[in-house]
Amino acid sequence: MLCAAFAEALAARRQHCNAAVAAARRAWPGFDQHAFGRFLAEQADPVVAAVAVLTPQRVAAVVDASVGIGIELAGQRLLDASPRGLALARAWSGLAPCCAVQVAQSPGQVLGMLSNAALHLAALPGVNTARWQADMAALAPLALTLADLRALGQVLAWRAGAAHFRQGALAALDALPPALALGVVGASGSGDWGQVRAALRDDPWWRAPQDEHGASQRIVGAFAGLGGAFTAPPLLRAAGAHAGGASFVVRSGEQDFALHADAHGAIVLPARTGMFDAAQDGAGDENGAAKVEVDWQRVAPPFPAQDCAVCASATTIAIASPYSHAILLVARASSPT
Repeated sequence: MLCAAFAEALAARRQHCNAAVAAARRAWPGFDQHAFGRFLAEQADPVVAAVAVLTPQRVAAVVDASVGIGIELAGQRLLDASPRGLALARAWSGLAPCCAVQVAQSPGQVLGMLSNAALHLAALPGVNTARWQADMAALAPLALTLADLRALGQVLAWRAGAAHFRQGALAALDALPPALALGVVGASGSGDWGQVRAALRDDPWWRAPQDEHGASQRIVGAFAGLGGAFTAPPLLRAAGAHAGGASFVVRSGEQDFALHADAHGAIVLPARTGMFDAAQDGAGDENGAAKVEVDWQRVAPPFPAQDCAVCASATTIAIASPYSHAILLVARASSPT
């Protein structure tokens, strides 16, 4: 059942909504009217109910935006039980009500932004969309403007594992109020945003002491037969700095990939043609039976170290297994004194 405010608004717009659905059925063969109805009842209704409590005068605008977006999502067959469809459903029913203030102000922009973000992140390998949505729900009330909410979403996507967003996320952090920026990176008790920002810029593996989600190493990739991306043992080359992040180019068989990693995640994406050939070799010094040694630092990977491919950048050691095709990324430690 719909909340009273939603039911009343739909009743007042019945003729317009019926015409919009009829147009959608003509434009999209196979338009699923039942999926659209479920969307209104299960996903749009919580948003409308939240707005009705705060700013009832904005319910009509939110209903119009919800109906329009819902029709488009149904027409594109995105209201299903696929991972993207489920992420979209959670974004509407769980996250959007927490953004009720911003939704009321700009319903089409905010609901469209949350929908697009959920769909995009759900399609990225290794990104924790559930964590992104939970963090967004917790911090959204502190984002007082649409620009702050957009920046917050970008930063939290990076922290949920989209390591290739690092450069944009650091710029987005600069646009947030310092207190909110500190809270987003788990450094509320650190006090000085300038120092925290400098640490983030200089070290991709830096994280605040209070940050429970950061790590000094990440593992990514696997044999394609086990759901990974690599059909052949991966070869590694350093791709240079990525806004202070760790970037490598991986060649597996005839395919090249870009690998981005930092304290908050690691992600493998298709690479541009020629990236591997243009990248630096950056090989490590020695492979041992149980450990890999780069300069003075010795790393014990969670797979046999024999015959591993090793590549080191200024900040990161990457070790690729010829057996599982997994790649371990480890922060380079400071030189011993």
